[in-house]
Amino acid sequence: AAGAAAAASSPPRRDFISVTLSPEEAVGVGGYNNSKAWRRRSCWRKWKQLSRLQQSVILFLFAFLAVCGVISYTSMGEPWKSLANKSMDDQRTEPENPGLKLANPAVLPAPQKADANPGDYPELSPQKPPKLPHVRRGPSNLQIKPPRRDVRLKTRQDTTRVVEELVQADKEEKTEKSVISWRGAVIEPDQSTEPPSSKIKEPEKPSSVEDQKEPVPINERQMAVIEAFRHAWKGYKDFAWGHDELKPLSKSYSEWFGLGLTLIDALDTMWILGLKEEFEEARKWVANDLVFDKNVDVNLFESTIRILGGLLSTYHLSGDSLFLEKAKDIGNRLMPAFKTPSKIPYSDVNIGRGTAHPPRWTSDSTVAEVTSIQLEFRELSRLTGDEKFQKAVDEVMKHVHTLSGKNDGLVPMFINTNSGQFTHLGVYTLGARADSYYEYLLKQWIQGGKKENELLEDYMRAIEGVKKHLLQRSQPKKLTFVGELAHGHFSAKMDHLVCFLPGTLALGAHNGLTADHMKLAEALIETCYQMYAQVETGLSPEIVHFNLHAQKGHKDVEIKPADRHNLLRPETVESLFYMYRFTGDKKYQDWGWEILQNFNKYTRVPTGGYTSINNVQNPSNPEPRDKMESFFLGETLKYMFLLFSDDIDLINLDKYVFNTEAHPLPIWVPA
Repeated sequence: AAGAAAAASSPPRRDFISVTLSPEEAVGVGGYNNSKAWRRRSCWRKWKQLSRLQQSVILFLFAFLAVCGVISYTSMGEPWKSLANKSMDDQRTEPENPGLKLANPAVLPAPQKADANPGDYPELSPQKPPKLPHVRRGPSNLQIKPPRRDVRLKTRQDTTRVVEELVQADKEEKTEKSVISWRGAVIEPDQSTEPPSSKIKEPEKPSSVEDQKEPVPINERQMAVIEAFRHAWKGYKDFAWGHDELKPLSKSYSEWFGLGLTLIDALDTMWILGLKEEFEEARKWVANDLVFDKNVDVNLFESTIRILGGLLSTYHLSGDSLFLEKAKDIGNRLMPAFKTPSKIPYSDVNIGRGTAHPPRWTSDSTVAEVTSIQLEFRELSRLTGDEKFQKAVDEVMKHVHTLSGKNDGLVPMFINTNSGQFTHLGVYTLGARADSYYEYLLKQWIQGGKKENELLEDYMRAIEGVKKHLLQRSQPKKLTFVGELAHGHFSAKMDHLVCFLPGTLALGAHNGLTADHMKLAEALIETCYQMYAQVETGLSPEIVHFNLHAQKGHKDVEIKPADRHNLLRPETVESLFYMYRFTGDKKYQDWGWEILQNFNKYTRVPTGGYTSINNVQNPSNPEPRDKMESFFLGETLKYMFLLFSDDIDLINLDKYVFNTEAHPLPIWVPA
């Protein structure tokens, strides 16, 4: 009873249900809280709510955008890949000399077939700025070294930008390093180029390049040069094919070395003029008929500048390894000339027997001949990797640099191959037997990247010597001319050969030498022109004498009977080309046009070819000599064609240097 009472008095029992709400449910089912999980479920619900048609349209739009994105990436990414590949390929295609590379390599397209239709000299104004057009026209930059096959093709904009950056970087580097000056010239501290690697590499074939410029319209004057070349070539092909020189009057030929001098000398001229058919014919002859294994004596100098230089130049312009192989062959066969007690080479080499000797009447060589083979042999070393060629010719220059017997930088005309000393001392000229020594001092310095100071110093001293000892002015027109000095006696005699000097001086001024070189160049080219203009036929004689004193009825120029012949020489036209290229003054083109017209009037042979003449003073009978020198095609007409062109990239003088036979070779630039 007590228990029942206690139970009756206790409070009633309560039951509880525990419910736990998640944060999502706390805000209501389907409520928005911006979480990633919620957004994924929400998008999926909306997607499921769409019809199949709507889903298909959306999927198609996404696929279309993806495809567009891939295409856009490919097109935008290609230039960057090209730049990257270029950098990698440049490293793989460095020249054999690890310290050197070539400026802006590019490939010239196959030549287009040309249309057959036809110290006291006057004060002058400062050097004129170029008047050439700013718009570049013409064929793309000529090939310097054939690129690898796997180099990617680049667009015009990319190529231009990369080239400009390289040029700008090169200029900045030169500005930082240039600390030595020589009479206004800027000289690099490094005094010598490194010898090429001894490892021989096989030349690589050129690859086709998609980025080519539009063809240059050939003007009327250039067409006249092409017509003249074809007329000369017709005579050579008809009457002298494969022989050294044409005799156009007798419709026969003459042999000097028996190596097709005219054909080899003209190879790069045909390429530059765009004469494709003629070039291919000549190439076949080189491939099938040009053989150097002959028992024949050749002149070291002439065979180097004409044959070796011509083959190397044609290799660079065309990229055809045939010409490099032939160049290596003749280069090796000329090397016995350097086996002398003094290392001054003999003048003559038997390229079949491998022997060399001086002329029969003396043991001397001429200074010009032994110091004007360097551009060619140095380039042969760079291409083949065999340093023996460059070593041989560099030893000659270093030896001549140390010799006594100079007169303020002017050198005598002869040097003995046994003693290595100058002979016939006291006679100084810029004409025959000495001329190209001075030319090659400057051009080697340019070829080697302006690093070999001894060459520049010798050149600058020599020009000062010319001013001091050889410069005079004539009467009555006060023409500045370069005479000769013989044992202290001045002679007012000037060879036509000396007319190379204005162009060389202008080239030096263009490369940063003192500005008065250009003033002197302008004065001298006027004189060279007057050597034509004051003559009855309008053609210069081989040698002139200038009047130093005014005489009634006398011109500045006097011609002796033994000197009145004309050999179709190129030196004045060569300098006109340089002067026009650097100043843009049209008068130089006009002067060249006059000369070409007079060549056509007095030296052209109707059946083909041009002939040297014996008498430039007799327009009615210039007395033809029946000989067309190989340099008429190799030099004279080539410089004519370039003179009449306004395209500065047609053999760009910042990328090429001409040898003394007008064969362009590439300028080396520091790596």
